[in-house]
Amino acid sequence: MPEKGFRTRRVAELIRTEISRLLLADFQDAESGLLTVTRVDVTPDLLVARVHLSVFGGRDPRGLVERLERQKGVLRRALASRIKLKYNPELFFALDPGLEHQDRIDQLIEEAKKHGR
Repeated sequence: MPEKGFRTRRVAELIRTEISRLLLADFQDAESGLLTVTRVDVTPDLLVARVHLSVFGGRDPRGLVERLERQKGVLRRALASRIKLKYNPELFFALDPGLEHQDRIDQLIEEAKKHGR
C-alpha cells in the first residue's frame, strides 16, 4: 500500500506544477493579482483533484475561483495534453485559507504585545 500513497503524492505534485503553468499563462493578469497554487489534493483513485489557490493583491479572489470553475473543462483538457494519465482527474478549485489564518494569528500576537501580555 505505501506505493499507492507515493503515486498519489507524485501525481498531485505533477498536477500542481502543470496547473500553475497553465494559470500563469492563461489567467494571470493585473486584475487577478498574484495567483499561486498552494497545494493539490488527489483522491487515491486519482479521479478527483482539489486545487487550493492563494491570491495576493487581487480585487475579487472568489470571482477568480468562480471564473476558474467555469473554465475547468478547458483547463482539464490542457492538463490532459501535458500529463499522460489513464484517467484525467476532475478539477475543483478552492481558496486556501492558510494565509488568512496566519495573518490573523500575526495580528493577534501584535495586539498582545501592545497590551503587554
